Amino acid sequence: MTAETKTCQNCKNNFVIEPEDFKFYEKMQVPPPTFCPDCRFQRRAMFRNERKLFWVKSAKSGKEILSLYPPESWFAIYDEKEWWSDDWDPMEYGKDYDFSRPFFEQFFKLSKTVPRYSRDVMNMVNSDYSANASDLKNCYLLFNSNFTEDSAYGNAVDGSAFCFDNSHLSKCERCYNSFWLTNCYQTNFSSQCEDSNNVWFSKNCRGCSDCFGCVNLRGKKYHIFNEPYSKEDYEKKLRSLSLHTASGVDRAKAKAHVFWFQFPNKYLQGIKNLNSSGEYVTNSKNVKHSYLIREGEDMKYAQYMQVPPHKDLMDVTVGGNGMELSYEDVVCGWGKLYKVKFCAECWPDDIDLEYSMFCSSCSDLLGCMGLRKKRYCILNKQYSKEEYEILKEKIKKHMDEMPYIDKKGRIYKYGEFFPAEISPFAYNQTIAIQHFPLKKEEAEAQGFQWHEPNRREYEITMKAEDIPESIQDIGDEILKEVIQCAECKRAYRLIKQELDFLKRERIAAPRICVDCRHEERISQRNKARFYERQCMCDYKVFNNFSKHENHPEERCPDKFETAYPPESKDIVYCEACYLKEVV
Repeated sequence: MTAETKTCQNCKNNFVIEPEDFKFYEKMQVPPPTFCPDCRFQRRAMFRNERKLFWVKSAKSGKEILSLYPPESWFAIYDEKEWWSDDWDPMEYGKDYDFSRPFFEQFFKLSKTVPRYSRDVMNMVNSDYSANASDLKNCYLLFNSNFTEDSAYGNAVDGSAFCFDNSHLSKCERCYNSFWLTNCYQTNFSSQCEDSNNVWFSKNCRGCSDCFGCVNLRGKKYHIFNEPYSKEDYEKKLRSLSLHTASGVDRAKAKAHVFWFQFPNKYLQGIKNLNSSGEYVTNSKNVKHSYLIREGEDMKYAQYMQVPPHKDLMDVTVGGNGMELSYEDVVCGWGKLYKVKFCAECWPDDIDLEYSMFCSSCSDLLGCMGLRKKRYCILNKQYSKEEYEILKEKIKKHMDEMPYIDKKGRIYKYGEFFPAEISPFAYNQTIAIQHFPLKKEEAEAQGFQWHEPNRREYEITMKAEDIPESIQDIGDEILKEVIQCAECKRAYRLIKQELDFLKRERIAAPRICVDCRHEERISQRNKARFYERQCMCDYKVFNNFSKHENHPEERCPDKFETAYPPESKDIVYCEACYLKEVV
């Protein structure tokens, strides 16, 4: 079988289906896609609201609850405990399949009637203000996080404790305002570090301790801006930086980021990979064109898979922890998940599901919503095994003969993920806007929803500039204040858990709100878009420490796929050249 070039029916750009892709489609018994990889990711991403919460009333009890879905949603929203209880039956919403109407039209109608849970959580202890999470204890406003304790304000914080204002951490403790850390302790204002402790304002450091403002170091101790210090001089210099004050933090951050920018970046951020490509991929094997992956195997076009194990997957966004042999899914996994196709919010322990949402511990479902421990169901109606198999094949054939066509003329036959209009979220509420930024008019022109936020108004009692300069001068009385964010001018508060952490670590209190802090962190993150580029190593863009054998004089000829766009001013090296320049 040879590679084929197709034209995406959405963006009209060409894309290539490789021979190994065809083999996977055959194994999954699905036709090749008609959307390109980027458009497939964008479509799935529109079904993921990572961290926007709304106050709504439970349709079951009437009590006010926090929800990932806004009050104007077209379906009933239940509190998590109410949804998982036995005093309602999703099978009561079952429908016969109608061969006079397209499948997606019928599924959309079903999805409007079956209630949904509010926050997408499991095994939570004293963590009522977190969502898209599992196994949290004493956490506040953590999203897409798992197995974490005593932490707040973050996304994708896994297996960690006492961490505040972080994104994409694994097995960390006492870390603050950092991005993509692994197995770090007391690492603050840093990015892409591993196995390090007592590190400040550093990037791409591994096995380091007691470092400040450093880049690309390995196994170093007592360094400031990559220069060695004695223990005594290091500690004296660190005290002089006054990081317990807001001005001290601002000065250090500005200087460190300028310093970072002078050094080369490896084309792929990640370590211990074999035959893998993408961005933020680590400890993985045969993972291609993927993003934010930890310990993956045999995966392609996958994103946000940070809780292993997961393997033999294609086109999966937000999943893992037991996911295998699945295709075109979003927010699925957690427990054994096997042969799940075209599904959303199906977890845990699902097998052989297609075109279903919010189903748990089920097998052999097609077009179902909200089922638990069921088998051989279509549109929430029970069938025998024989009836199910016969009807399922008839429906797949019908999906090809009577496809769903959306308002923009995009055709959805069997093998396409759900159309965007079935998403319960507006485009600007989802992770899609992070990787495929659109303005309101642009999103609506493509047929996507848009939501204008209706924010609660709070009486401001303190402006950010009036917060005491030093954390040492701040007492518990500040917990009563409603502070105006220095950037967006919206209101925020400090919580006791956060204040105690900042005082213990001697870090200045933040002057901007949690949303602005989140946006500031993820602005460091490359988007999940990949470009063919050539290594920039030419002995001019960076003063290399040595000559490289593969190009002793001229520019390195190596080419690669990278998430650094061509217009980026970052220095990007191939792996061989990069490794020559880490010290």
